[in-house]
Amino acid sequence: MQLVQLLGDLVVWCGPLALVLVGMVHGPRPGGAEDGTDGELVAAVLRGDATAYRGLVERYQNRVYTLVYGVLRDHEEAKDITQDVLVKAFRSLSSCREPNRFRSWLLTMAMNLAIDSSRRRVHRPEPGPVDDMAVGAANGEYDGFTHEDTPARRYEMGQMHKDLLKVLDSLPEDQKQVVLLRELEGLSYKEIAEITNTADGTVMSRLYYARKRLQEVMNRYEG
Repeated sequence: MQLVQLLGDLVVWCGPLALVLVGMVHGPRPGGAEDGTDGELVAAVLRGDATAYRGLVERYQNRVYTLVYGVLRDHEEAKDITQDVLVKAFRSLSSCREPNRFRSWLLTMAMNLAIDSSRRRVHRPEPGPVDDMAVGAANGEYDGFTHEDTPARRYEMGQMHKDLLKVLDSLPEDQKQVVLLRELEGLSYKEIAEITNTADGTVMSRLYYARKRLQEVMNRYEG
């Protein structure tokens, strides 16, 4: 089983977020506006067409949420941070110097806000839906596994998910960032380097060690 598939399972999406900016950018969008490039939509917003921002929201809200949840592992907090990110991005859109690279600019903001929120925490969050999924799998209640789908295999996969979560949480912050950006967002090394303000080689090194620790867990169950 591929690491990227398992990480995707660990940040289960519980349904699309409602548009968080409906009150701000209400009304129908111009026909085909959502089909424009990021740069075109950003330019439209900066020209005064606030409705064009809804195209960007619809395009990236789930991706922002997934990234934030990967850092925080709390659905309600991730929803709040996602809304904050999208509102902040709208208000500061003029500071996006390269509109065609809006995605990297937005994900940088999302990662920074998620990390800030994580650092302010006093206690770890209570287990959320992802943990419930793992526990359910361990008890044979989750039917999402299809490979060798037997009670014993379900229990084993549930245990592996729980162990992967523990390792993901225990990773140094810089390693956790790069593995989420690479495996979940599919960003290039160069894009990750820009978001994390590091060199490409540093990104590769951090990703190597993060993957190594996660792979060690997988090998215990698949070896």
